[in-house]
Amino acid sequence: MELIKPKIKPDKAEVPKQIYPEVTEDDRNGFFRVVSIDLTEDQKQLITDPAETYPRQKTVLAVHWHPEFIPMDLIARRVEKLYPSKDEELIIPTQHNHITTFGDYSGVEVDCYSKGFQRKVQLLLHFENQKIKEAHVLKSLLDYTFRYRSSQLFDFINTITKPDEERLNLAARETGASDEIVHFAQIAIAKVEKLLNEHHDKLPIFSLKNKLLRNFIDTLRPEYGNDFINRVQIYLQAVKKIVKENFSLTYFYRTSEVIEEARALGAGIVIPHPEQFWPILLADYDVDGYEVWNPQSQEYTEFLISVVFKRNQQVGLSRKKLLVFMGDDTHMAEKLRVPSEQDHSKATREIGLQPAWNDLDIRKKLIKADMLRSQVIKEYRERLA
Repeated sequence: MELIKPKIKPDKAEVPKQIYPEVTEDDRNGFFRVVSIDLTEDQKQLITDPAETYPRQKTVLAVHWHPEFIPMDLIARRVEKLYPSKDEELIIPTQHNHITTFGDYSGVEVDCYSKGFQRKVQLLLHFENQKIKEAHVLKSLLDYTFRYRSSQLFDFINTITKPDEERLNLAARETGASDEIVHFAQIAIAKVEKLLNEHHDKLPIFSLKNKLLRNFIDTLRPEYGNDFINRVQIYLQAVKKIVKENFSLTYFYRTSEVIEEARALGAGIVIPHPEQFWPILLADYDVDGYEVWNPQSQEYTEFLISVVFKRNQQVGLSRKKLLVFMGDDTHMAEKLRVPSEQDHSKATREIGLQPAWNDLDIRKKLIKADMLRSQVIKEYRERLA
């Protein structure tokens, strides 16, 4: 395997000990640990027993969250403990490109391509359960999208192990990664590649995501130390960002095609992260509403509420009004990672926990727009019926 050296020499980072290309027993154990979807009793308890509860919250609206491989019965127990006083709820999971069901509703977050704006768009689709029984075309579309999105992992791996000199040099310059870090990452990721090639057909398909590389590198912390592994992770994060920026979007289904298929099935449709997809506010897509707040998207919440309000005033009775949503964007599997390896911003998210509903300035705008949480639940549930 050819090793890439950064063209601009960064600060030297000493490797605590040499890494060898041979896959060790510890490597195998670490690999199978991070691809496993089986939960220990302790992990089940981490899911069912949240560290904090919110007894004052009586209304729970959660239509953008990711169960990942966590069983729904455990998630249901967590939700009951999070909100012991809840008396009104609408809770719908939205796994990436795969329909999942919680209670009476099913949902999915779909990656699409907006040709007019030449960028990726995501849609949240929500259904009453009976409506997905005959959704054969949509399920085939999602299966294709899921597999294509998963192929990004192998592009990520190939960028490092083949390697792609331009991408790796760029990532090294951006992060100041030393020759030692670049070399270490290539050897470690080559081990993952070898193990994937040996066991690919036996692995849970939901494990084949970019985070597999992050999680495997974290298993090396006891041997190489947190400081060094943290620097490797920063470098790999930069490589991943470059890979994602160069990932072809034209192979995704077009946004209009997904909307048409979803509407034929009676789905509700919400656009998440609109501040990341500015042009879609101009597209006039046939959707039920926009997500105006998200842990990753908080800067323009008040502005987005105003956009929805003005749009609703303009359309009058000719079209149904757009609704305001907030997404907690919880990733349940993040709660199983040890604290030193967690993405803290993701680990602290909770299904249905969206503090912006209670922010005084935001609430004032919500009242004016007639979009309080209980009102949104009522109207959206009626649309899904």
